[in-house]
Amino acid sequence: MLENIRLSFQGIWAHKLRSILTMLGIIIGIGSIIAIVSTIKGTNEQIKQNLVGSGNNAVNIQLYQGDWPFEMAYQSPPDGVPVISSEVLEEVQALSEVTTASLYYTRNEYDAVFNGSQSLNGGNILGIDKHYLDVYGYQITMGRGFTEKDFTGSRKVALLDKIAASNLFQGEDSIGKTIEIKGEPFTVIGLVAQKAGFEPVINSLEDYERYAASYSSGMVCVPDSIWPILYRYDEPQNLVVQAVTTDDMTAAGEKSADILNSYLTVSDETIRYKGQDLLEQAAKLQELSASTNRQLIWIASISLLVGGIGVMNIMLVSVTERTREIGLKKALGARKTRILGQFLTEAAVLTGMGGILGIGGGIGLAYVISSLSQAPVAISIPAIVIAVVFSTLIGIIFGIIPSVKAANLNPIDALRHE
Repeated sequence: MLENIRLSFQGIWAHKLRSILTMLGIIIGIGSIIAIVSTIKGTNEQIKQNLVGSGNNAVNIQLYQGDWPFEMAYQSPPDGVPVISSEVLEEVQALSEVTTASLYYTRNEYDAVFNGSQSLNGGNILGIDKHYLDVYGYQITMGRGFTEKDFTGSRKVALLDKIAASNLFQGEDSIGKTIEIKGEPFTVIGLVAQKAGFEPVINSLEDYERYAASYSSGMVCVPDSIWPILYRYDEPQNLVVQAVTTDDMTAAGEKSADILNSYLTVSDETIRYKGQDLLEQAAKLQELSASTNRQLIWIASISLLVGGIGVMNIMLVSVTERTREIGLKKALGARKTRILGQFLTEAAVLTGMGGILGIGGGIGLAYVISSLSQAPVAISIPAIVIAVVFSTLIGIIFGIIPSVKAANLNPIDALRHE
């Protein structure tokens, strides 16, 4: 085998230009497939990141009525939906897919938060427990966070994100200042921001609209113990859990929702807790993207077929050129299997080299596409391994006919060949 490989490299080197032209179809085919697969994988990761967020693996579980979230702002809590107790929260936290969990209240309000004449229109007001900021990956950037006394003493203190602070204070320092929430005075004690500084990639109007609604008006957080003063007592909370890994998010959301639903005694069976399955949404968008790109892979594969035909053609030429050499080897006792192996090895080495060069070209092409279209790139190691193996198989498959022809040559006729 090693001798056959050495002879193959000698033959390729002896006809450098011919060998490069023969490999060109393989190089283009493999390069195109690697570039497409890398772009698909990068796009899928971008979709997943845009939906899942900055890597905090947070899954939101809300009370639904049918297919829509139950609106506490416009409806009274239904009978049979209890407040989530600390024992139930511990049951959720005991799930193997869950790292930690948090309970919170939420309202999206217009003209409910003021600083003098400045209003926070459409701002999100949250009543949070001590775990909420950690679960969602927030950190205090100015001032301080909530203390145990803020919760136990039902203190009227608030945390703002950057957008809320900008809208309410117009660039002025907000720490220590007083704002009004539903007519109640609250002291701003700190500013918060997500640790990872996640910003979704906006590639279309739909992307912009999806994220603009969430990030345009800002967020105001107050201790959950103060929530009854602003809204109502015994209001069911929302739950957010932090999954161990991104791939555990769906299971964490479903199992947490099942636990909460097991405590419901509501007569309306459409009222249930549901986890926000961001991974399922990502999978649907990824499948839509991949189905289009599969067609491109099939088109690129045509060049591999053309390259294989080129290999067969050049190997047939090589057999004709080396007829006397084959006849001499057979006259000296070389068996058919030895001649067959030599030419198959040469075809496999030729296409294998083309595959390796195609991989390099494909990776380079993927980064060129990325720089021109701003599409992310994620190099797939399995795709590279498969590409090398596939290109080698092409050489073997398309080299069979020339190799068999060489092996079946009559030594006497081969020696007479001019």
